[in-house]
Amino acid sequence: MSMVLQGVVHGTTIQLSGSPGVADGEKVEVTVRVLKPQRKWGEGIMRSAGACADVEGFDEAFEEVQRERKAAKFRDEER
Repeated sequence: MSMVLQGVVHGTTIQLSGSPGVADGEKVEVTVRVLKPQRKWGEGIMRSAGACADVEGFDEAFEEVQRERKAAKFRDEER
């Protein structure tokens, strides 16, 4: 029998999120894999906000990129 359960480590004890359905005292083999924390949508961009606040000339360079994007004319390439 094999199953996947999640749990939380407390020292040498792992508190499972649900019942494993195994008799008390039964020997089991455990493979531990650390789960990545789930983040809310948009949290990554919020964490990086202001990363370039102290970079000299960043605002001007960003404004130039914006102007170039607006002025760009796209066309389909001939095939």
